[in-house]
Amino acid sequence: MQDLTKYTHCPLCNSTKLQTIRNENCQHHKRWLAPLSTQMIWLSCDSCKHVFREGYYTDEALEILFKGTNPEQQVGYQIEQQRLVSARMIDKVLPYQNHGVWLDVGFGNGSLLFTAYEYGFKPIGIDLREDNVKQLKSYGVDAYKVNLLDVDTDDPLSVISMADVLEHIPYPKEILQKCHALLKDKGVLFLSLPNSETIIWKVRDAQNINYYWSEMEHYHNFSRSRLYSLLNECGFIPVRYGVSERYGMGMEIVAIKK
Repeated sequence: MQDLTKYTHCPLCNSTKLQTIRNENCQHHKRWLAPLSTQMIWLSCDSCKHVFREGYYTDEALEILFKGTNPEQQVGYQIEQQRLVSARMIDKVLPYQNHGVWLDVGFGNGSLLFTAYEYGFKPIGIDLREDNVKQLKSYGVDAYKVNLLDVDTDDPLSVISMADVLEHIPYPKEILQKCHALLKDKGVLFLSLPNSETIIWKVRDAQNINYYWSEMEHYHNFSRSRLYSLLNECGFIPVRYGVSERYGMGMEIVAIKK
C-alpha cells in the first residue's frame, strides 16, 4: 500500500532543495495499524529551513489512521478541568478581540468553544470527525463537518483558533491565507502547536526521547521563527507568544490580520 503522497518541493516556499535529516520508527504509535508504513522520514528545506515529513497520508491511509477517536479529542472530555485551560487561552485573545464569532477549527473536545461562549463570543466549530460534530451540536453549539477551505460566510469572523491543527495540514500556507480571507480587519488568529525552537526540544533530541519525530498525525515541525515569517507572508502580525499547557513543548501564538 502506498500510504503517502510524497512532497516534491517544500510545502511552505516551494523550494526543491531538500535534504533528509531523520528516519524514525512509528510502529509503537497508538494510531499505527498495518499496512501503514512503520517509518517516518523527515526532510529539511535548504531555502527556508522548514522541517516536514516526506509526504502526507492518502485518503485511504487516513481512514485507517483515524479509526476511533482519542479520549482527549472527544467532546466533553474533562469538561471542568479543560474549562480552566481554555480560559487561559481566551485571556490571551481578549486584548485584541472580545466579541463576535469565534470559529474553532478541529475543535476536539469542544472546551475552547464552550468557554468562548461564556466570554460572550458566538461559538462555531468545524471538524472532520462526524461523531464529534453530532456531539457538539447536542451541546447547542453550531458545528459542521467541513474542510476550512470550503467555509464561506457573509459575516467576517472575529477569531479563528487552530489548537494543535496546523502541523496536521499538508499545505499550511493555503489554510492561513483562507483564515486571512475569513477574518474581519484586525481579527485574531490563535494558534497552538509544538515549537522546535526551544531548549527542551534540544534536550529531548539529545536524550533520544523526542516523541514528535514519531507523531504519525503530524506533517510539520515548526520553529517559532519560521512560523512567524509564514504568518507575515500570509498577512498576519504576530503580537503575542505564550507557552501551551495542552501538549509538551507547545507554543501559543496570537496574530492579528493586517
